Amino acid sequence: MARGGLRGRGCLVSFIEQHSIDYVPIAERHGKVWHLWPVWFSGDAHLATVATGIVGVALGGNFAWMVIAVIFGSAFGTFFMAFHSTQGPQLGLPQMIQSRPQFGYVGALLVWIVALIAYIGFNSFNQVLAAQTMHALYGVPPGPTLLGFTLLSLVLAVAGYDLIHLAQRYLAYLLIAALMIFTIAVIAKAPLSLVPASSDFRAVPFVAQFFAAAAYQISWSIYVSDYSRYLPRDVGVSASFWWTYFGAFVGGSWTMLVGTVAAALFPKLEVAAAMLAATDSLLPGFGKPLLLCSLMGLVTITSLNFYGASLTLLSVLDSLWPSRPTLAKRLLTLIVAAIAASALAAGAMGNFVAKFEAFLSVLLYLFTPWTAINLVDFYWVRKGHYSVREIFNPHGMYGRWNWRGLLAYGVGFVAMIPFFSTDIYTGPVARWLGGADVAMLVGLPVAALVYIAACRSLDVQEDRRRAEQADAGLDPPLDPPRRADLAEAGPESHTFRGRQRS
Repeated sequence: MARGGLRGRGCLVSFIEQHSIDYVPIAERHGKVWHLWPVWFSGDAHLATVATGIVGVALGGNFAWMVIAVIFGSAFGTFFMAFHSTQGPQLGLPQMIQSRPQFGYVGALLVWIVALIAYIGFNSFNQVLAAQTMHALYGVPPGPTLLGFTLLSLVLAVAGYDLIHLAQRYLAYLLIAALMIFTIAVIAKAPLSLVPASSDFRAVPFVAQFFAAAAYQISWSIYVSDYSRYLPRDVGVSASFWWTYFGAFVGGSWTMLVGTVAAALFPKLEVAAAMLAATDSLLPGFGKPLLLCSLMGLVTITSLNFYGASLTLLSVLDSLWPSRPTLAKRLLTLIVAAIAASALAAGAMGNFVAKFEAFLSVLLYLFTPWTAINLVDFYWVRKGHYSVREIFNPHGMYGRWNWRGLLAYGVGFVAMIPFFSTDIYTGPVARWLGGADVAMLVGLPVAALVYIAACRSLDVQEDRRRAEQADAGLDPPLDPPRRADLAEAGPESHTFRGRQRS
């Protein structure tokens, strides 16, 4: 169908993304690869990330060693997340639909259902945190905050990919300024008690903080390529990796360290209250502005979660009842996700945060084997050669159930159980380690090795031949001027010109 701009169409639909889980054709690719860094810098610079930096100090860890744990843990986790980001431009598909070649058309439901629960759960956590923050700052009751926060997040999610990119970009500059002011205040005015003797090393808090930071960063893997899938295919793996890594690592570790400082100065206060008190003690009057900036980041990341929940729910529905994805279906799934998250948040205002942190830890365990399998298949086994058409074929070459992925996932998950450390269950190895959680360090290599072994029986050359044959003519050839226009166009220009319907 012909492309129509805002003037020609004269309706709000011009601003709304038309694609969902379907393939983004080469002719519709746009944007610049550097646009990835503000998406993930802003995606990490908010109150939920601040809470992650508190873990080690809360366990009695030395401030200096907790800073090191945050930085190295974030660097480790972001490594896996950034490699997932590079899959978007190569395939032009959302992250979770890419699981079908590893798990099968129906078998991928295993990870999608867990992802859907994670999205709704994270957003419930974000909504509760926003309500508590507004109540602490201005005495606003939870109800109006939940409603306003959810509606604002939904507007951004409805508009979709381009507006999300644009909002994250402008927000990134504001957050950098706010974090820079806080950092200078810490360097200039922080009490010397924040930096006790570096020899005061405690293994359990250090390990707990390292893996909390790493797991938090890896949790983005379930939807990171959702926000790179419109980029031109020729942006390159290296460029998309490093721009994603740069944004997520700097935004994540920097914001976690705000929590580390706040917890060290005011260890008995809740997250928002500790951040407010710590900032005001270092720079009087700046506590509220910094907290409000973090709250803005919480709004946009909630939008990303709603957007991801919508795509995942559409993937689930497509596996059960194959059908063409439409704008109406995307809007409906957004509303369902918002209602589910809001109901959970409204019903658990009193004791939700403490209990739900353990639940989120379990979800991260569930995604660790998937991360290993998905990356190994993309970079080691199939080397990026997939059939887009066969991914959407319920009786296609990837099958309905893929025993290789399911076996590797099951073995990887079971191998982690003795290392689990949560309020719900603590494994024998975790107890021996004093409660330190290193399950992810076990699950990643075990799942990867089992999957590689299982794929020895896969005829990779035949798999590639069938994929190329199935996708013949998927994209018509582009003339050189059009190719250059796609490489130069930014997301904002594409949004307001309108987008071709899928």
